[in-house]
Amino acid sequence: MKKALAVTLAGLALGGCLGYRIGPAKPHYLQDVHSIAVPVFDNKTLIPRVETLVTDAVVKQFQQDGTYKITDAGKADATLKCEIARISRSPARSVVGNVLATSEFNLSMHVKYKLLGPDNKPLGPSGEVVGTTSFFVSTSSTTASHQQVLGDVTSDERQALPLAAEELAKRLVTQLSEGW
Repeated sequence: MKKALAVTLAGLALGGCLGYRIGPAKPHYLQDVHSIAVPVFDNKTLIPRVETLVTDAVVKQFQQDGTYKITDAGKADATLKCEIARISRSPARSVVGNVLATSEFNLSMHVKYKLLGPDNKPLGPSGEVVGTTSFFVSTSSTTASHQQVLGDVTSDERQALPLAAEELAKRLVTQLSEGW
């Protein structure tokens, strides 16, 4: 009697775990995909060499996530085609005493992607991900009237690009490995 009761309780306790799986939780339409090729992204912006920065960030994030193996295009179950569509900055904070000068910017990077099978047919819906960060404009000096002279916005933006690329990579890999 005690043995039957113990087996019944164990069955009920473990029965609640039937829907769970150990390992990656891929979307249903990507169940057969185990390896992905990630060619260098297309760059539709005017910022030079940003495509290698973003591609490297995505490959590193795939390797860290571990859901898919990164391999060459000829050996892969799928190929990730991406296009850096837009990189934009918008003012977030102005300089104290001068509302026309900006001391902090928000940077956003937009990438459109699609996952293609070996026959170059889409494996799922295409999508778009956005990576964002903020950066401060460096101050180069102060004048005699104690006003700050702002530095080069372009070089400060260039230094913030890797942070936006990392966030974008996390979002892209999450969408492909978990489906959301």
